[in-house]
Amino acid sequence: MGAQAAGPLVVGVDSSTQSTKALVVDAVTGAVIARGQAPHTVSGGAGKESDPRQWWQALGEALAQCGDAARQASAVSVGGQQHGLVTLDAAGAPVRPAMLWNDVRSAPQSERLIAERGGAAAWADRVGSVPGPAFTVAKWAWLKANEPASAAATAAVRLPHDYLTERLTGEAVTDRGDASGTGWWASSTESYDAEILAHIGLDPALLPRVALPGEAAGTVHAGHLPLPKGALVAAGTGDNMAAALGLGLRPGRPVLSLGTSGTVYAVSTHRPADPAGTVAGFADARGDWLPLACTLNCTLAVDRVAALLGRDRESVEDGGEVVMLPFLDGERTPNLPGASGLVHGLRHDTTGGQLLQAAYDGAVFTLLQALDRVLDADAAPDAPLLLIGGGARGRAWRETVRRLSGRPVVVPEARELVALGAAAQAAGLLLEEDPAAVARRWETARGAEYEARPRDEAAWERLTATLADGAPLLRR
Repeated sequence: MGAQAAGPLVVGVDSSTQSTKALVVDAVTGAVIARGQAPHTVSGGAGKESDPRQWWQALGEALAQCGDAARQASAVSVGGQQHGLVTLDAAGAPVRPAMLWNDVRSAPQSERLIAERGGAAAWADRVGSVPGPAFTVAKWAWLKANEPASAAATAAVRLPHDYLTERLTGEAVTDRGDASGTGWWASSTESYDAEILAHIGLDPALLPRVALPGEAAGTVHAGHLPLPKGALVAAGTGDNMAAALGLGLRPGRPVLSLGTSGTVYAVSTHRPADPAGTVAGFADARGDWLPLACTLNCTLAVDRVAALLGRDRESVEDGGEVVMLPFLDGERTPNLPGASGLVHGLRHDTTGGQLLQAAYDGAVFTLLQALDRVLDADAAPDAPLLLIGGGARGRAWRETVRRLSGRPVVVPEARELVALGAAAQAAGLLLEEDPAAVARRWETARGAEYEARPRDEAAWERLTATLADGAPLLRR
């Protein structure tokens, strides 16, 4: 148990790819009173899958680690990994393991759906996003094509955070933020798209209702979790939307998140629609928008390169002209699902440290390229970058971002921003306040500030040229 509470307690949950974290937070001050964490497993091989029942078990374990504080909570909210396809039978049990966001087997279905429904520009205009392989709509199409018996046995379709919210409350509820990552919720109408659902053979009756911002999903009815029965349960949201809430983001403030995946995003008052497909036109959890770009290869890819070189991840060296595009798992931004890693410019005098630095450069470059497309009229060109995620603690990551962005960087002290954002959503529901304003009162974005450095134009030009010239190899 941490600090003493001044106000009512709320629980914020981060159900991510690798683990579930739970924070018990003072709704008034933002002080973290208790925390818990439990791991999940993800299948290897071509598919990336997890049994949703693991998430529920991990939630129970994480809450149990929070002790009595969790049993005193007045409200709870779940932030969860986006896009995952959870298929449930009539009894509410999983038909099969959930297909996760980073499962790219649905690339052929993604391409087919884009072509069949009028092309990328038509999807962007209608849905807000061009549905890449990560999107749930492509995963459902894959399931229909490859496991028709599983699709036929499905009585309910949920996203990961919806699954946990439903087990907490008994209510089938999602929110506009996470729903905007499915490909069947249209940002143009802010509702499920009947034509797209008919096209993919998905009955809208199988989907949860979309709660309005600030609306409760229900109350805790599950008796065996260490939460009080009757506690309010917020609608929850996707992990990126929760992190935006956790930072209390105002429109135009750019965020670069370095985790298993890399993401760049900013809250916007303008509905995004990028026909190139680089920017996902997500909704946020409050009523605004969250244009976002996501890369598959971030901290894990760089750590793998460090391991191959037998070096500590911080053991980078300046100099040399070697370029690496560390697309070890295929890539989502740019859309190269079949790509592998590419190294160009290797010389006799290239050092291991320079090669490792090149991996950092390649991972950061693709994120910053996407950031240029994410930011709109709300954003100042010299606005400091908020650097979050596990990688933000690493000096090599931070210095690479400074060198390639040319922007000032702020690294917030708060670490568990998805769980904090979920807690802010729960606190907003309990106190009848704007959750982003709650997070700003908690000062979650406060942290170390680093001034801008001149952008490394030579490295930027080498990376740009290698990505363009290597396209035929990367598309094989």
